[in-house]
Amino acid sequence: MNDISLVISDVDGTLVTPDKRLTDTSVRAVRLLRERGIDFTVNSSRPPMGIRMLIEPLSLSLPIGTFNGGAIVGPRLEVIERHFVPESAARRSLDALASFKIDIWLFTTDDWLVCNPRGDYVPRERHAIQAEPSIVADFDRYLGRASKVVGSSTDSARLAECEAILRKELHGQASVARSQPYYLDITAPDLDKGTFVDALLNQLGVSRNAIAVLGDMDNDLAMFSKAGLSIAMGNASIDVKRQASYVTASNAEDGFALAIERYILNEARELHEPARDRAFHSRR
Repeated sequence: MNDISLVISDVDGTLVTPDKRLTDTSVRAVRLLRERGIDFTVNSSRPPMGIRMLIEPLSLSLPIGTFNGGAIVGPRLEVIERHFVPESAARRSLDALASFKIDIWLFTTDDWLVCNPRGDYVPRERHAIQAEPSIVADFDRYLGRASKVVGSSTDSARLAECEAILRKELHGQASVARSQPYYLDITAPDLDKGTFVDALLNQLGVSRNAIAVLGDMDNDLAMFSKAGLSIAMGNASIDVKRQASYVTASNAEDGFALAIERYILNEARELHEPARDRAFHSRR
């Protein structure tokens, strides 16, 4: 077991439950980390406003990754670094998503913009980030400051087809990644969750072997490759699980807290002991 001094976690699908709750068990796990002198922060596809509700209960004090690494904010949500989707790439994204009849959102650093407030996933996003969208007629005037373009759809196959096209057409111009099975994110080029890990490494002087990361989606693999220890959630895809050091329980089963206890703190507590025995599987 490596000596871990920094833990970085994805949020949706990992740190919070499927209904977007931060459990008392997860809060307690982060507190245990700090009692052992281990730092903690989050690295998310969410906009900065979508992190606000996590800061106080988790006592976040380090920089926070948002927009899949496209922006870094401090614990008061002050912007440390931000990058935009090039306007030409943002416009091409809108055209491609529209051609597939996929609902489109646009995020700036401060705003969530939608043209269709009745979109299938608008209520879910509203609940997740605890913010209301601004309804606009079109996105034209915002394309020069787009931090993230999102396509949301209940049709996973259609979203995957659009993703393949945009990955090819926007190669080198924007980052294209799935943050949830139903969300396709287009963010600033050459930035991802792994570049956020690199930024923290440089700031804190921590070695890669001293970092542990947790995630569940393909966009989390960029930080898996930067860490000495990577943990996939039980709800992750087979491919993500195969690329992780360990697999924990799902985010519906306190998998985050269980992973912290077993693989970071390396101790057995009384938290869901039977579930731990069933749910954890070593990948090495």
